Amino acid sequence: MRKKWFNVLLVGTSVATLLAGCGTNEAKPGSSTSPAASSSSAPSDKPAKAVKMTLNLATAGDTNMTELQEKYVIPELKKTYADAQVNVVGTGPGDAGSQKIFEKLKAQKDAGKQEWDIDVAIVHQSMMKSLIENDLVEKWVPNSANKGAVVSGDSKNSLGTNVEGYVIPLYHSQVALAYNPDKVKEAPKNFDDVEKWIKANPKRFGYNGIKNGMSGVAFATAYTYAKSGDYKTLTEGPYNADLEKKWPDIMKQLKSLPVVYTNGNNGTLDMLNRGEIDMGPVWVDMFYQWISDGRLNPNFQLKVADPGLPGQPLYVVIPKNAKNKEAALKYADFLTSPEIQAKVIVDKFSWYPGINAELVLPKVSEEGKQKLFKYVTAEDLNKRGQSLPINEYFGNLQAAYEKN
Repeated sequence: MRKKWFNVLLVGTSVATLLAGCGTNEAKPGSSTSPAASSSSAPSDKPAKAVKMTLNLATAGDTNMTELQEKYVIPELKKTYADAQVNVVGTGPGDAGSQKIFEKLKAQKDAGKQEWDIDVAIVHQSMMKSLIENDLVEKWVPNSANKGAVVSGDSKNSLGTNVEGYVIPLYHSQVALAYNPDKVKEAPKNFDDVEKWIKANPKRFGYNGIKNGMSGVAFATAYTYAKSGDYKTLTEGPYNADLEKKWPDIMKQLKSLPVVYTNGNNGTLDMLNRGEIDMGPVWVDMFYQWISDGRLNPNFQLKVADPGLPGQPLYVVIPKNAKNKEAALKYADFLTSPEIQAKVIVDKFSWYPGINAELVLPKVSEEGKQKLFKYVTAEDLNKRGQSLPINEYFGNLQAAYEKN
């Protein structure tokens, strides 16, 4: 049903109109005089302007991604643009959801359409190479009000693809080791400690392997980084097949550990909560969401062991021939403003901000700060928040895990 809605909506989109309040001398996106380069599109407490802004947004990800836009961001937007209409379409979870966005844009380009009916898109890292190589996305960040706040490594390099100028992360998710402090008296400081703990406590560490969710993939990837010492090349390139010769022994070592294999990201949290395991890798935002829902013991804690664990951003992009490009830039700026990053991304969803956390944290509620940064600090994110490997290595790493 959702896919059908996606196709129908994008065929029947309306034209965006920016009325009073935008200014008659407003520069087009791409111009060095664009007001977006010097003024923020952040939420305002001033009375709503008589402005109408209509655009179409397509987002990959689970249903919480459409909820984020419809329930939290758009109501804030309407405080500034009272008649704003943002049509939000979810394209599905994982890389497949981003693939649908790519296919839609590519089909419109191949058909020779001069105006495309996706104005803003939220996509995964894996799709950026194809989007850029096929000239489907705008280099919009130089004209963004928030360009000075774009500081993360994955806003410049995404799985080996140079994405600088094309993306601002909407948020960063992060994998960490969740543990029961009643059973784990001292959290492992590094991956050697993790390995020793697992051996000393057989079947008390659980993760979801490499096929049942990304927290398990992240753990196996981080283990490979730690044991090989090849993090920089594996995440930045260039591709060197000789590095993969180390992997069979590393994977055999990893798979020899006496762990429990869970049935997914949720499964790890569920087994932890039931006391069937005492430690395992989880997504930080899921950890806090389960605590908020009363599904997880609030006394459980998190740790990012040296040299680190991967996280993953979702990117805000603007299609090259977006029909409503001026509105798209305003909305993209709004999404990535420090105010929305604080109020929605951190406070509501327990994600780490996509832009410089130092600009966001002063605007985060005290409750949000205590919750999100209690165990995984901003320093942890800067020092130990890893990227996933470039595409060539990533596929081969997962295959090596399965073979060995």
